[in-house]
Amino acid sequence: MSLGENLQFLRKRDNITQEQLAEALEVSRQSVSKWESDTSYPEMDKLLQLADFFHCSLDDMVKQDVSSKHIENKGDYDSFYDRFSKQVTLGVGLILFGITTMLFLIAVIPKKPGVDMEALGGIAFFIFLAIAVAIFVVAGLQSDYFEKEHPYIEDFYTKEERDAFHKKYIKLIASGMVFIFFGLIWAIGSEFVFTGKTAALSGNALGLDSLDALIGSIFMLCITVSVTLFVYAGTQESRYDIRHYNLMHDRNSQTYKNSKKTGLVCGCIMMIATIIFLACGFLTYHWEYAAPIYACFGIACGIASVIINRNNPEKE
Repeated sequence: MSLGENLQFLRKRDNITQEQLAEALEVSRQSVSKWESDTSYPEMDKLLQLADFFHCSLDDMVKQDVSSKHIENKGDYDSFYDRFSKQVTLGVGLILFGITTMLFLIAVIPKKPGVDMEALGGIAFFIFLAIAVAIFVVAGLQSDYFEKEHPYIEDFYTKEERDAFHKKYIKLIASGMVFIFFGLIWAIGSEFVFTGKTAALSGNALGLDSLDALIGSIFMLCITVSVTLFVYAGTQESRYDIRHYNLMHDRNSQTYKNSKKTGLVCGCIMMIATIIFLACGFLTYHWEYAAPIYACFGIACGIASVIINRNNPEKE
């Protein structure tokens, strides 16, 4: 395809008029029209702006057929998103399971002179955290490459396919809620069931701490399963929102701008959470009390995302 044909395809793909493109590039509408009809050629600085504006390379814009890079077979998109969803879910699950393991080790391993059980539990957590971070990095790099290669996806899902997933989505969310309620019932019920045991251990701080850690580890296990189900359901659901995917790669859209802002805010929130978590753990040596920090700050991220996106006119 010629430059003009590529330009026409990209402009129509993003639902942009010649006037809008001309305004973004600070040229006349007639200039854009001439470029698309191949009667004139843009200068190098305008070519670079065009490539940046439409998220493609200069070589693709000038020499290649940019339409060939757009996915028409949903199998490629499905396989990518299924893999990405599982990677993100696994990473989140490992972090939460690391906290669960840390609390469980503190609870069940007998304390020995010269052995810091809290530190041992902390080491176990950081092993899970390191694996999770590695998974997130791989998933992020793969996602970034895929999205740069395919900034626009044709919506090929049928109503039947969406309805079938929606039924699965409801089951996943309902199962997650069951685990949350089970964890709450366990945590609250334990206060009554182990009242006598707690009183007997009141003079033994080590025994009391172990009992609390055991209760907390079982509660965190329920939360781990619940959040993992929620994350998997959410990431799988986003697969079907192709309109949102396309808007996320359109620099002129409010969705793209909100996404950048949300990423910056949530990144700062989780950095603060990590600092507080480490400070709480290493300074007080009570890692079990530091465990809920990520959950609290994760909720804060969700609230921030809702606030940032509340007035987005592009939301369906």
